[in-house]
Amino acid sequence: MQQVPVSLWTLVAGIVVTAISIWIGQNHTLMPVQASLQAPLVDGFFNVMFTIAIALFLVVEGTIVVFLIQFRRRPGDDTDGVRVEGNVPLEVFWTAIPTVIVLLLGIYSVDVFNRMGGFDPAGHPHSAAHVAQMPGTAIAATLSNTSQATTAPTIGIGASPQTLNKPADLVVDVKGIQYAWIFNYPDSGITSGELHIPVGADVQLNLSAQDVIHSFWVPNFRLKQDALPGIPTELRFVATKPGTYPVVCAELCGGYHGSMRTQVIVHTPEEYNSWRTENQIAQQQNLNQVVAINPADLSTSEFLAPHTHDLGISAATLKSLVISH
Repeated sequence: MQQVPVSLWTLVAGIVVTAISIWIGQNHTLMPVQASLQAPLVDGFFNVMFTIAIALFLVVEGTIVVFLIQFRRRPGDDTDGVRVEGNVPLEVFWTAIPTVIVLLLGIYSVDVFNRMGGFDPAGHPHSAAHVAQMPGTAIAATLSNTSQATTAPTIGIGASPQTLNKPADLVVDVKGIQYAWIFNYPDSGITSGELHIPVGADVQLNLSAQDVIHSFWVPNFRLKQDALPGIPTELRFVATKPGTYPVVCAELCGGYHGSMRTQVIVHTPEEYNSWRTENQIAQQQNLNQVVAINPADLSTSEFLAPHTHDLGISAATLKSLVISH
């Protein structure tokens, strides 16, 4: 019986490993649903790295299994193994191939970073409220109109090459505090604990931190950007799928870091306009109520009534306590 050449076995194994790696690398379910224009770019890069990792795993582990079987110790064989001094061509091969792979992945990652907006030059319009987070600018921001745009240096993910030098459709000032995110909409005056954006809009988040370093991470968008005290950062993206997606702080920021979560709600344009209108009216009504009420004209029980829920007592109990005292 004619023995099959090693080179043929190697070719067959290479074809099988390549086919399995490509299939697994392109059909895994490790990533959450894509919901931004930037997500496919990140997923494409991840799939390439995962495919290479699967191939390396199969080659290394497969070789170990083959060697365990092929070169196992036979019963009654007490001789020494073959003395091996080394193999220079093999060492060059297994050093050169990983080097080339790492270089190609580095070039690919730079291209992805640029297409996402990572190479957007510094110097973008920021609202005065956002610039006020920078040292030495509080007085200037206070004297200026809150809707006036001010240019400040920034880092982060900015405009993509397609939207370079174009203003964003929606600008939101985002502040991280221990342990919550606060979203302020300069164009409408709305302040919210959740991020509401319209689908398909070019959104620019101006990030800042009040106390320690936080990190704004939306897994479904494949985007993450640190919020730094005193240093404004930027995150610009386009949401492509309506829905509700988690926002997580990805930087250890204190004892309750794990609870620093909120959500980004991607609306249709009609739903977003409705949400904005409703919140503008609600906040205006709340403001009018605050201005119209004089605390000096209220009794103690009336003044504390809105806080009975937080105090854990009923309004009747509160009134009886006030009367008794």
